[in-house]
Amino acid sequence: MKKTKNRWLIAASAVGIHISIGSVYAWSNFTNPLIEQFGWTSKEVQLTFSLAILFLGLSAAFLGHFVEKHGPKKAGLLAAGFFGAGMLGAGLAVNMGSLPFLYITYGVLGGIGLGVGYIAPVSTLVKWFPDRRGFATGLAIMGFGFAAAVASPVMDGLIKSVGTANTFFILGAAYLIIMTLSSLYLERPPADWAPEGMKEKAAAGKIKIKQDLAQLTANEAVKTSRFYYLWIMLFINVTCGIAILSAAKPLAQESIGLTTAEAATLVGVLGIFNGLGRLAWASISDYIGRPNTYTIFFVSQIALFLLLPITKEAILFQIMLAIVYTMYGGGFSSIPAFIGDVFGTKQLGAIHGYILTAWAAAGLAGPMFAAWMKDSTGSYASSLTSFAGLFVIALIVSILIRFDIKKLRKQNEASERMAG
Repeated sequence: MKKTKNRWLIAASAVGIHISIGSVYAWSNFTNPLIEQFGWTSKEVQLTFSLAILFLGLSAAFLGHFVEKHGPKKAGLLAAGFFGAGMLGAGLAVNMGSLPFLYITYGVLGGIGLGVGYIAPVSTLVKWFPDRRGFATGLAIMGFGFAAAVASPVMDGLIKSVGTANTFFILGAAYLIIMTLSSLYLERPPADWAPEGMKEKAAAGKIKIKQDLAQLTANEAVKTSRFYYLWIMLFINVTCGIAILSAAKPLAQESIGLTTAEAATLVGVLGIFNGLGRLAWASISDYIGRPNTYTIFFVSQIALFLLLPITKEAILFQIMLAIVYTMYGGGFSSIPAFIGDVFGTKQLGAIHGYILTAWAAAGLAGPMFAAWMKDSTGSYASSLTSFAGLFVIALIVSILIRFDIKKLRKQNEASERMAG
């Protein structure tokens, strides 16, 4: 009989993949060296990052079915191949001095690796941790959030000592090895698998196992209203959060008068809150439920985004920003568990991939809107008030999904009574 793998090592493998691909958030380390070396504009270099995030969303959507069909190991190896090729190819692009080749390698190939690498381990973890779905997915996605903090000093040191091209080569090889080794351990749990003692405790009435509301395929899920409710909730949370991410430094300087160095330090500290929020909020959602977690996000952020523009007290302003960052991260990590709750685990990877198109859309919309408001009004404060309005819409949607869940639960109970 085949030995069942250790679910904590599966979780560690998921973190290995996410901490590799999450290094994309440290892209800004390459911005100035590339501008200085080739005379490219900031906008031209930044487009590389935007393409990577765009292809993350697209590949997550289009290759979600690949993850379900071929399993997490093959999907992880595919991600390792694409992301490794993207990084190594970027080194080649720098040696050639070719911006279009950098777009193709890091932006397109790397972006595809990002998308597949993001969903493959997460959909698997939900199946290995039926008792702690939020915690498990939060753990992996926290790795993605913290990756920039780990990768930034490494990238900075390598660029200074061996140059930009060699940095891409070294990191490309390292990430390829880490992702390949991590992927080789990934596996779905056996059918009807449960953690030790879970079934016995349920039979003795000590714990109540929550049943998923449905077991839908991805193509069935997209025909339901709750799919679009989740999409809108994620889109608004990410749009507003990513706009704050893109403008945090100038916002802190103009609002509370921080120096450039102080604002840069604040951005680094806020990144830690982004990572911690991914684990904390996803774990909390295991106890209070996913709908309550998202309602807390939206009610809190309506207040925070209205208060931030009028807050002049530096400490209070920074605490409020930190809370926003935790909720930005928490929105990402709680969504896979929410998908499992309302659609089941049958094709969770594919459904997660479809919903992540909200991230791709928000990645374009958030920073552009914040920049447009800054250009139109002369400050970022007005865009914050507009985002509070968006959170009101998100709050309404989070209430609507509750009615949908309640209705579905009643239908399930009626079906069980008829069957019984």
